[in-house]
Amino acid sequence: MNAIMNDFDFKRGSEPVPEKWEGLAELDRALAENRLTEYRWKKAWADPINRIVMVIVFVLLTAFVGYVVISDLIIGH
Repeated sequence: MNAIMNDFDFKRGSEPVPEKWEGLAELDRALAENRLTEYRWKKAWADPINRIVMVIVFVLLTAFVGYVVISDLIIGH
């Protein structure tokens, strides 16, 4: 018998199979975390100062990516 057993292996034949399947629990946690992330983004966007900071960061990132593309592809250094 294997020395390492995971949650999908039966430890003893007399134990009932757990009703909570680990794969679905992981999916549920991921969905909950996504809802929290979405809520935090919406909350940050509602605050005027956070909105200005987010816009500035996105503009700077876009400018950087544009510079890299122009510098690398067009100029060809």
